[in-house]
Amino acid sequence: MSGHDSKYFSTTKKGEIPELKEELNSQYKDKRKDAVKKVIAAMTVGKDVSSLFTDVVNCMQTENLELKKLVYLYLINYAKSQPDLAILAVNTFVKDSQDPNPLIRALAVRTMGCIRVDKITEYLCDPLQRCLKDDDPYVRKTAAICVAKLYDINAELVEDRGFLEALKDLISDNNPMVVANAVAALAEIQDSSARPIFEITSHTLTKLLTALNECTEWGQVFILDSLSRYKATDARDAENIVERVTPRLQHANCAVVLSAVKIILLQMELITSTDVVRNLCKKMAPPLVTLLSAEPEIQYVALRNINLIVQKRPTILAHEIKVLLEFKEYATEVDVDFVRKAVRAIGRCAIKLERAAERCISVLLELIKIKVNYVVQEAIIVIKDIFRRYPNTYESIIATLCESLDTLDEPEAKASMIWIIGEYAERIDNADELLESFLDTFPEEPALVQLQLLTATVKLFLKKPTEGPQQMIQAVLNNATVETDNPDLRDRAYIYWRLLSTDPEAAKDVVLAEKPVISDDSNQLDSSLLDELLANISTLSSVYHKPPEAFVSCVKAAPRADDEEFADAGETGYSESPSQGVDGASPSSSTGTSSNVPVKQPAAAAPAVAAPIPDLLGDLMGLDNALVPVDEPTASSGPPLPVVLPSTTGQGLQISAQLVRRDGQIYYDISFENGTQGVLDGFMIQFNKNTFGLAAGGPLQVPPLQPGSSARTLLAMVFSQNVSPGAPNSLLQVAVKNNQQPVWYFSDKGSLHVFFGEDGKMERTSFLEAWKSLPDDNEYSKEYPNSVISSIDATVEHLAASNVFFIAKRKNANMDVLYLSAKIPRGIPFLIELTAAVGVPGAKCAVKTPNREFVPLFFEAMESLIN
Repeated sequence: MSGHDSKYFSTTKKGEIPELKEELNSQYKDKRKDAVKKVIAAMTVGKDVSSLFTDVVNCMQTENLELKKLVYLYLINYAKSQPDLAILAVNTFVKDSQDPNPLIRALAVRTMGCIRVDKITEYLCDPLQRCLKDDDPYVRKTAAICVAKLYDINAELVEDRGFLEALKDLISDNNPMVVANAVAALAEIQDSSARPIFEITSHTLTKLLTALNECTEWGQVFILDSLSRYKATDARDAENIVERVTPRLQHANCAVVLSAVKIILLQMELITSTDVVRNLCKKMAPPLVTLLSAEPEIQYVALRNINLIVQKRPTILAHEIKVLLEFKEYATEVDVDFVRKAVRAIGRCAIKLERAAERCISVLLELIKIKVNYVVQEAIIVIKDIFRRYPNTYESIIATLCESLDTLDEPEAKASMIWIIGEYAERIDNADELLESFLDTFPEEPALVQLQLLTATVKLFLKKPTEGPQQMIQAVLNNATVETDNPDLRDRAYIYWRLLSTDPEAAKDVVLAEKPVISDDSNQLDSSLLDELLANISTLSSVYHKPPEAFVSCVKAAPRADDEEFADAGETGYSESPSQGVDGASPSSSTGTSSNVPVKQPAAAAPAVAAPIPDLLGDLMGLDNALVPVDEPTASSGPPLPVVLPSTTGQGLQISAQLVRRDGQIYYDISFENGTQGVLDGFMIQFNKNTFGLAAGGPLQVPPLQPGSSARTLLAMVFSQNVSPGAPNSLLQVAVKNNQQPVWYFSDKGSLHVFFGEDGKMERTSFLEAWKSLPDDNEYSKEYPNSVISSIDATVEHLAASNVFFIAKRKNANMDVLYLSAKIPRGIPFLIELTAAVGVPGAKCAVKTPNREFVPLFFEAMESLIN
């Protein structure tokens, strides 16, 4: 509908349905068309207009394409709930599939494929067979995608009626878009099939390479992704493929570029000529660098992919490293966190690239001379690592570093400086004075600084065993053994003390031993995992740096040599409103990012249930979670929530959250505070696999946040198939995204009592029978020495509020013994015996349960409740 159609959303008349019914049956075409628009508008905002099904279907018999599309849209939405009535539309579908207008033919077959009703599917076969051989390429390409939809509904029917062969025939079609859609359909079918369906032969390869030059950008992506599965027979074959694909590196669409890079990298493994490989690396470098000038979302995706590429081909960007001056400029910005990262990046460059180390040191010294405290401290931290990476090379700058000693107040910077003084004590004339300046505050220093100060003083004593260091070592060892309660510090001090008092030469061998040269091994992946990720470049897999089966349920992974099938893991998508509509001719499906961001979901078998939550970015998370209708989340108020993402980590955005239970429903009580300088909007959330399979039950309702403002909301949670394997835990891994910032990941530790259900109360006889029926091995107990119960009645009332229900009470000497029950999802009961003396510290909790794995979480929950 056009922008002028917004008026159809504003009707609030009483008796709206009867009025619409009357208008739908009007003798005037324009009035019927307006009525259908009103129905679609009502449907879009969530009103139930299914009672108008027959009246809307009657409007199908029209030559007006716009009206027909609207009716088909309505049919797709309600056919599942009204399957018997949907059959009324079959004849019109069949008739439309033979309409002179190719747009109507395509629309009919596409809509029939979207209506997942068995009776209608039976009638789809004949029109689909005709449309696969239609004279018009638009109809053929639409029919190709419809075969994939039909396969998802009834795979056996597709195979029996010869649709797979028809699809394979379309690969030889003279229209490139038909070829692209046929490839996309076959690839989707292959991903949901255990046996080989779509195998590219040398003949097919030629057809696909020919179509590649002529189809649209997304058609090219589908073809390139299919070509990446082709195994070249020899080096010559590989070079031929690369030659035909290389022009795609110049494409404006980032997804096309990354898909082409993927194929080139895979085929380079077979190419034996070093000159050809070197030339290909040169050709790939500029397009990869060009991706970094795009919008931030694409930059992020490109960088994650480049990270993998340079691990495999380290020289690919060797001539493109021109960032040092840029980092230096960043290090003078006003954003402290940003500056720190810039300085760390300079240090990383020095450690990674030996030829750049001297220039990096020069830049770091220039930054130190600026005398900005946090810049100086960060520079000292990275210089310590540079000293370890290049021993006996840059120690001449130590004097400059020592000038900044008085400004150090951060533990890591202090520890780094102390390490430098101790490591190079023999080169620093006043090393004892420098270390002594820290000794006065030794008891108050953080453990990190204390440990470094202890070791540095021992080094100084071993290198300069004069009177000053002797007095210092005695003071430090005394502080570190008598005045501290830190076991790490105390143990290390005793080891040094024993070494120095028994065998000083052995102490030298231990403390002054030659240290291994460090290297930057960040982001270094296992070679087999790296090869697998490179085979998935331009998909979410290469963004998460995880194989597809680690975060997508039902994905059919390519078998490894030692493993025929992978176990599935899973990752839910961000929670946002589902979109409904007539499926477009293009088989591309949005991953939830903007349409031009080159992130494509690795193909997975589509579930035959309600609309899945779109997967936007995540490890987090699977494809088989359907949106569950829940009440609209309401604004929340109450006591402050625990901070789960501090503003220092969230670039000004602070998130506080907690799982809560209200009226039998679990919610995620979540608050957002905008400490940035701009508006933040478009908030979305997703949850990783977890013990209870918790997932968002609807979209996150957060209004645009103005600078300095905050918002708090209750997000209804549902139990889905998003269950993590392994021992139960209360950890909730969460990803939050908005339109202005990158994805923020954080972990939130919940409590088991949030899952205690209202159905956990037991009768006394049932409790006794259940207790006796469980073996003694299923009984566990735990002491809570600091818990004080001031009132039995108040405790019982407090526990009942969290669905821990009172069964009975008895006296045992001066102790009260309470018997209680609770139950968590999957029907797992907890039979509880709580023993305590009123007003006296100390309580004991015993529990029997058929599922022993949950006992540690149960005891944690009870401790929080009785405290």
